[in-house]
Formats: sequence, structure tokens, C-alpha cells
Amino acid sequence: MRIGILGSGNMADALGTQWARAGHEVLIGARDGEKATRLAARIGPDVRSGGLGDAAGFGDAVLLAVAYEGVKDVLAQVGDALRGRTVIDCVNGIVHPGVTLATGNGPSVARQIADATGAHVVKAFNLCPDSVWRMTPPHFDGRPLTVPICGDDPDALAGVRTLVADLGCVPADAGGLDRAGLLEATAAFVIGLHFSGVDPRSALPPLA
Repeated sequence: MRIGILGSGNMADALGTQWARAGHEVLIGARDGEKATRLAARIGPDVRSGGLGDAAGFGDAVLLAVAYEGVKDVLAQVGDALRGRTVIDCVNGIVHPGVTLATGNGPSVARQIADATGAHVVKAFNLCPDSVWRMTPPHFDGRPLTVPICGDDPDALAGVRTLVADLGCVPADAGGLDRAGLLEATAAFVIGLHFSGVDPRSALPPLA
């Protein structure tokens, strides 16, 4: 699969590295061209780099991996290049302190991206930090990590399921894009528990 990545931070690094190792073609695109070039070189010799427009128009899927505060600017720069494409949204809009949602009671980040671009957005990879995605594979207590995904387009969902499995994880359909806000709220809740020193898994009974 050909994967364009918008962003050159930690999530772009972690997920891009794993997908390149799995044999996917990866292109890193960022506002800072030199940073994109350095990241591509670090990930692997076959990984390419370019601008945001290059990544937005590259291949089968596009990962949006920028801070929430930069989402509108990035989307404004890529214009209509994402229309009709599979866009993987791993962005969390979280306000500190308090660990609350920057979106408040409004549309989720995923819905904002879909409305602004006309893309087939799939919310995924937002519940864990980059350190987890760098694990090969992300297994805990002998079990693979489950990755909830939300989206409406069957083909986009199928592609993201493949990318989840390529990390050694298990994809879990969590509903349509209208439920992406629940994933974003879950991320805020989990992060808040982590900050307070509580293991979020301890709040849920194991599945019988």
C-alpha cells in the first residue's frame, strides 16, 4: 500500500516506521521540508519526503499526524487533494490542564476533517502514545493490542484494518464516523487517568 503521512512528529515517525518495515511505500510530507527529509531518512532508505501536497496526493491512504492546533492550517494547505481519499485521523484535541476536549460539545476532530476535505475519514490509533506504536508488536500480557476504528466507508475501513494488522494489532470496528467523538473522549479520559497514576485497564472487568 502507498501511504502519505501529513506531519513529521512522533506519531508520524512511529507509525511510518512500522508500515515501512511491513513493506508499504511511505512518503512523509510536512510544512518543514528539511524535517520531513530527516524523518524519511531515519525511517528507511526507500521512504520518500516532500511537501504537504505531495503526501496528500500520494497513494492509497493518508495519515494525518499533526497536533490539533495545526489541523486547520494543514487542511487549508492541501486543499481538495484529500477529497475521496482514505484519511486516517489519529489526532486528539485535548486541553491541558484538566484534560478536556478542545472540541467541547461540537463536532469531533474526525468529523471536522471529513467536512473540510470530503475525505473518507477513519478514526484510529488515537488511544495510545507513540511509544506503544514503536513496539514490535504491541502486545501486553501476552495479548495483541486492540485498535478501535470508526468510519463510514467500507473500502477505507478495510484498508485501515490491514494497516492495524500489519502492526501486529487487532482492529475492532467501533461504529461509524458519528462515534469518533466517543473515541476522542475516551482518549481524554484515559490520559487523565494516566496523569493521576491509575491504570485505565483496572477500571474495566475482563471479558468472560
